Amino acid sequence: MSSDQVRSAERALGVGTWTITAGAVLYSVLTVTPLMAGHTPAGWRWTAPVLPLVVDAAVVIVVRLDNTLARLGGHGGRWPVVLRWLTGLMTVLLNTGLSALERDGVGVAVHAVAPLLLIVTAEASLSYRRAITRALDARQAAEREERAEIERRAEERQRQARQERQAEQEAADRRERERREYEAALVREEREYQARLRREEREEQARREAAERAEREGREREASERERRERERREELLSAPAVTERVPEERARATVHAAAAAGVPQRRAVELTGWSAGWVAARYQEARSPLHSVPDSAATAAGVSAGGGAA
Repeated sequence: MSSDQVRSAERALGVGTWTITAGAVLYSVLTVTPLMAGHTPAGWRWTAPVLPLVVDAAVVIVVRLDNTLARLGGHGGRWPVVLRWLTGLMTVLLNTGLSALERDGVGVAVHAVAPLLLIVTAEASLSYRRAITRALDARQAAEREERAEIERRAEERQRQARQERQAEQEAADRRERERREYEAALVREEREYQARLRREEREEQARREAAERAEREGREREASERERRERERREELLSAPAVTERVPEERARATVHAAAAAGVPQRRAVELTGWSAGWVAARYQEARSPLHSVPDSAATAAGVSAGGGAA
């Protein structure tokens, strides 16, 4: 049931209760006034409506205050109960008094309807209002619990959303950190790779320079050794004694080639071989040809042989 329906029921209960109360009060005044007029001195009969009005006013007070307390969920104690039943009994007795004195049972029953209906209506209205109040309190408590549950769920969703956002932020931070670390690792590896390349290039350059230096030193040693050998051959050829007769052609040819290689003059080669100057000149020409080379051993042998022959 909605709140509008509850308020509509309360309005219906209030309207019905006050309608019955107003009718009962009016009926009580009309019924009790003749009784009071018959039992009041002639000079005071105009006060006959006062007593039913006072009793009915007490009834109105009881109904009104009970409704208010029931709406507030309170309880006035035993004295409101005593007042409610006392006014109800007074109203019944006053309304049925005249019929009772006349021994009119039907009149007693008829005149008891309105006050009894008022008493029962007041009790029922009080019970209804208390029941409605308890139901409203229970409903409000349920609504409070429902709102609290909704708020709790909303807070839980917000907490979960915050946790998810925090987790997403942490994941994003972790990915960013990993990305930076990965890029830093790539940069570090690139630097190391470049440094290794430069180191290898330096080492290769150093090896090439060492090889070139060794090759150059080897060539220099070979050239120096060759110059030394040529110088020794030249000195040997220059110091060897001249022959007195022509040496065999093979030996003479080797001697002439050695002399040409050592830069010995042709005249000296003629002296060492005993061959003619024309023949020696031809052999010198052969020795200077790019296609001709004389082994060091042959030259040395020629020189030694020449020296030996001289001896």
